[in-house]
Amino acid sequence: MALGTMLKAPLLLLGLLTEGLAQLEIPASIPQDFWALPENLTVMEGASVELQCGVSTPGSAVQCAKDGLLLSPDPRIPGFPRYHLEGDPTRGEFYLHIEACDLSDDTEHECQVGRSEMGPELLSPGVILSILVPPKLLHLTPEAGTMVTWIAGQEYVPAPDITILLSGQTLSNISANMNEGSQQKLFTVEATARVTPQSSDNGQLLVCEASSPALEAPIKASFTVNVLFPPGPPVFEWSGLDEGHVRAGQSLELPCVAQRGNPLATLQWLKNGQPVSTAWGTEHTQAVARSVLVMTVRPEDHGARLSCEAHNSVSAGTQEHMSSLSVPAVPPSAITILESASQVENKKVTLSWVSKSSRPWVLLRWWLGWRQLLPMEETIMMPLARWMGVLHSPHLKLTPCQGLCAGYISMSNLTFLARREANGLTLTCEAFSEAFLHQGDLEEVKKSLFLPLFSDPAQKLWIEGAPEGQKLRAGTQVRLVCLAIRGNPEPSLIWYKVGATPGLWGWPGMWGKDQLVLVTGPSDNQAKFTCKAGQFSASTQLAVQFPPANVRILAQASALRPGDALNLTCISVSSNPPVNLSWDKEGERLKGLAAPPRRAPFKGSAAARSVLLQVSSRDHGQRVTCRAHSAELRETVSSFYRLNVLYRPEFLGEQVLVVTAVEQGEALLPVSVSAHPAPEAFNWTFRGYRLSPAGGPLHRILSSGALHLWNVTCGDDGLYQLHCQNSEGTVEALLRLDVHYAPTIRALQDPTEVNVGGSVDIVCTVDANPILPGMFSWERLGEDEEDQSLDDMEKISKGPTGRLRIHQAKLAQAGAYQCIVDNGVALPARGLVCLVVRFAPQVEHPTPLTKVAAAGDSTSSATLHCHARGVHRFHLDQKWDPRYTEHTYHQGGVYSSLLTIANVSAAQDYTLFTCTATNPLGPDQTNIQRISCPDPLSGLKVVSLTPHSVELEWKPGFDGGLPQRFCIRCEALRTPGFHYVDVLPPQATTFTLTSLQPSTRYKFWLLASNALGDSGLADKGTQLSITTPGGKEGLGRLECASEDVNILSHDSKSLAERCWSGLASVISAVSWQFHWTGWSRVAPFPHV
Repeated sequence: MALGTMLKAPLLLLGLLTEGLAQLEIPASIPQDFWALPENLTVMEGASVELQCGVSTPGSAVQCAKDGLLLSPDPRIPGFPRYHLEGDPTRGEFYLHIEACDLSDDTEHECQVGRSEMGPELLSPGVILSILVPPKLLHLTPEAGTMVTWIAGQEYVPAPDITILLSGQTLSNISANMNEGSQQKLFTVEATARVTPQSSDNGQLLVCEASSPALEAPIKASFTVNVLFPPGPPVFEWSGLDEGHVRAGQSLELPCVAQRGNPLATLQWLKNGQPVSTAWGTEHTQAVARSVLVMTVRPEDHGARLSCEAHNSVSAGTQEHMSSLSVPAVPPSAITILESASQVENKKVTLSWVSKSSRPWVLLRWWLGWRQLLPMEETIMMPLARWMGVLHSPHLKLTPCQGLCAGYISMSNLTFLARREANGLTLTCEAFSEAFLHQGDLEEVKKSLFLPLFSDPAQKLWIEGAPEGQKLRAGTQVRLVCLAIRGNPEPSLIWYKVGATPGLWGWPGMWGKDQLVLVTGPSDNQAKFTCKAGQFSASTQLAVQFPPANVRILAQASALRPGDALNLTCISVSSNPPVNLSWDKEGERLKGLAAPPRRAPFKGSAAARSVLLQVSSRDHGQRVTCRAHSAELRETVSSFYRLNVLYRPEFLGEQVLVVTAVEQGEALLPVSVSAHPAPEAFNWTFRGYRLSPAGGPLHRILSSGALHLWNVTCGDDGLYQLHCQNSEGTVEALLRLDVHYAPTIRALQDPTEVNVGGSVDIVCTVDANPILPGMFSWERLGEDEEDQSLDDMEKISKGPTGRLRIHQAKLAQAGAYQCIVDNGVALPARGLVCLVVRFAPQVEHPTPLTKVAAAGDSTSSATLHCHARGVHRFHLDQKWDPRYTEHTYHQGGVYSSLLTIANVSAAQDYTLFTCTATNPLGPDQTNIQRISCPDPLSGLKVVSLTPHSVELEWKPGFDGGLPQRFCIRCEALRTPGFHYVDVLPPQATTFTLTSLQPSTRYKFWLLASNALGDSGLADKGTQLSITTPGGKEGLGRLECASEDVNILSHDSKSLAERCWSGLASVISAVSWQFHWTGWSRVAPFPHV
């Protein structure tokens, strides 16, 4: 009884202890980890930033790293004044705070946790802190020339977007280049826009904008574009008039307008090809040049050609607008009597009446009082110019007709007898034409003469009009009135003019009997106008200011050659006051040498100024202009001389020297040449052979001299020599044709071999044009995308050779590689190469090959297998026996050796065989053992479980060459001893154990044995633990725990006897009560 009590007490204590341990929560170790990690950040230069690092284990040693450099654990981080750590270390907060970030902070940052008792060392993923540096400077640099380049430059991080706008429109043809900046990580970008300026761009803004994530708003730079271009054609503004239709006597003010142009146009008026006005004005706000021609229309202006010329310094030629004047029918303005009206009684009187110019002609009729008189001669009608040639009178000399004389004059001679009854009557001459009937002007065109038979001369005569000494502008209308006292009949007043040049002109009452109305001209300057009546006369003198009527340029030579000196002399014929002469060449002012002024016709001043030019080929066709300017009159008269320079051909600056073409395409070698006279021949030579001017199957020489080629090949690549010739000489030029063709791989070493850990270049050499820096690319061929990465390899290209450099070669890098070359012409070229990585032998060590079973009864045979990679020969470390036969073969990269042993003997052959594989890089070996005991089993698992049974399954191991059988060892918790059960049938791999207790924890082991021995515990000490379900509670709990199991040595009894003896000592198992926590997790079972 006492003994039973003593046995029950430990069991009770053990049960209470086990139950308590089952209910006690044993704390697991807290894993050391990050609860907050820094992230990639982008900030502006000068801003502050904080990189967070949160550690789940307080008290850990935490350090920050910058670009691989560990910073001090001191929160103040000495040596980095802008760095410090913030946060509560007791809570695992380690925040790196950086003040006033700059480019030195633009790098990778990490957070490192040192090794501690709580866990291993940790390293956070590297994060990048990106510092944005905004552009601080933007400038534009325009280049001169037809093609204008605007460049915008700026230092930045990151790359800004540069936009260039002209006239509000974004330019598309922009190229950008990046260069290194003033310090590391800074770059300068140059954006180049090439445009051909249009006239509409003049005065517009060219704006360059740079935008960047580092800028709140884009920065800008701009300048105003100044484009030189010729003006538009001149246009007449016929305000309120039909073009060209005017009336005689009309004061015509005709504006000529030329729009736009930079500089604005120079305007000049011409009448019948002769300059009449060179004054013009400009309105820069409206971009208009305007010149107004002021003239009084005369009958003879009918059919006159008015033209307005416009040009500026960049005009290719003079633009002209012309219009012809149309003057309607004009009656004669006056009729003149050529004889004195005073007559003697009973004497014949002969009178001649002359009409002023009219169109069409008029008929003259005579009236004495109311009676019509018939003339003695027929009326003569002819143009005024012809009439002036035949008219001769001692009392009249007419002024030469200016310009085209488009009118007609009429003259009638009348002879009659002066009788007393005619005394005091009015003799009238009347001009008549049907063309004037509708105008109502016929009555006004009359001339009446009072016929006194006796004369009483005038007593006094004087002139009233413009005061002497008053300066009159040429073109001013002046009225001179001649007054006489007494005279019977009225005195006949005749005007005479003694001009500034020798001669005498007279007009007997041409403008009326007492007044002279005239429009002043240069010939009226200092001319004396005299009015005569009998023996009395009165005179007055006019002072007229006038610009030069003409400016002439005298040249020493007409044909010039480069380097010749040309002396031009500009002569202003006559002007009052003197003018100032100046020279310019296409807007460029020239210095000249002035000659002393001298007197000239019309008592004016003549001026001359010479200029000496050293001409070049660029001067051909340019105009050298002489301007005679009168500051007092504010008028300028101009004339120009066009330079005629003979020179041999010269290639212009825009001559293209390199032409690019694609193989099998076309090429045009252009010619930009200037010559005077024009080139006579263009001769092309290629590699010493002259190309036929008539063309050939693959070339043609155009009229401009350009060479057109088609179906070009790489054989057409090279220098072409051009000979251009005219009468002045020959010039040569070399033009290069650069034929682009697709790449062809010329050299690719296949295979390329390298030792493991060594370095090698896979070299790919091509023939291609052009050779581009980035035209080489590489691919690794394979099905696994991860194996195709080339990140650990270096790509190098120089000229026509590309290299794939492999450092520290690995076995995984062996395989096929493809070299791809693409220069943008046709399809890329591809070449395959195999990389062979040489390595020391690697012998396979799988268990089935290292153990060979065979009966040692000298009647059976056995074969030993040895497989290796990277070998060239095998060696089996065993003395050769006549019973041993070796056979070697290889498949792919695997080399195999088979050793066959005939008549296996346990005494001689149950030993250790060593297979050694060697190559130049070293040896490797494996041992192959001839054994007899079976190997331990593996893969023990539960198939099904009930309260009273469990079905187990396993994988048998090597049987040692003999039949094997299996035995299950079972242990019930709280029940001393083990139970052994043999598996039947012996070769089965599944077995069901019965007679188990519900709600009981069991442990199982599996052993294998054959006639020569047992294998030991299965799965190398791994036990299988289960708990049977209790009654109706359903399935039980299955656990598999790894623990060390000490296996006691067996006695001399057989395994079967020990299994049966174990079954004979079965005792009841102690049922453990525990609570299920759910299907997703099983509570840990305490191990005592």
